[in-house]
Formats: sequence, structure tokens, C-alpha cells
Amino acid sequence: MSESERYKAGMVVRREVLGDAHVDRATAQMTEFDADFQTFITEGAWGSVWARSQFTKRERSIVTLALLAALGQDEEIAMHVRATRNTGATKEDIREALLHVAVYAGVPAANHAFKIVKKTFAEMDQASQAAQ
Repeated sequence: MSESERYKAGMVVRREVLGDAHVDRATAQMTEFDADFQTFITEGAWGSVWARSQFTKRERSIVTLALLAALGQDEEIAMHVRATRNTGATKEDIREALLHVAVYAGVPAANHAFKIVKKTFAEMDQASQAAQ
């Protein structure tokens, strides 16, 4: 797959997982300074890894959340929790992933991630109620 094909495939998957609104915001905020980085993310993460067929989007979502929690990547955790609307990962899936984080990456990392996930789900619930 050529880089332009990988970029196109990556953009499709990125939009499927994160949603058009998120990707449109990220694209609108892109500058000359970070354009190469945005291309790298789209081709590498989304076009090369997330586009693979060995894991479902749900499985990739669970693995991604566990890794982000282990690394303490707060904003990315919240973003990927919101993406579970599109990937099919459930609250139960996330809870199980964070229990693994507690065992393999440490209780403080999991504890912090639980706080972020709970806050993000509360925000999602509020937005959903407001939209009704």
C-alpha cells in the first residue's frame, strides 16, 4: 500500500473510530508546524495499525485504553473513551482493561484512569441528555 493509499485508509478508520467532528476539528487546527505529524498519525496509527483485520475495532479500543492508562495519557484516555461509542467497547470492557492495568502497570495508574473514565462517561451522559 502506498503512503497516499495508507493515508486515505487511515483517514477512513480515524473517522470511523473518532467521528467526523473530532477529525474535522483536528484537521482545522493543523498548521504547517504539525502537518507532518498529523500525516504520520493518520498513516501510521490509523492506516497501518487500526486498519489491520486481526483485531476488531472493539478489541483495539480496549488495548488502546489499557496502554494509555498505563502511560498516564489523560487526554488520550478521554478521547478514546468517547470513541467507544463507535468501536463497540463497553463500560465493562473498559473496567476489565483497567483492572489489568492495575496488576501490570500499577494501582495508581489504574486509579487515575478510572477517575478519567468516570468523568468522561458522566460528560457523555450529560451531553446525551442535553441532546434529547
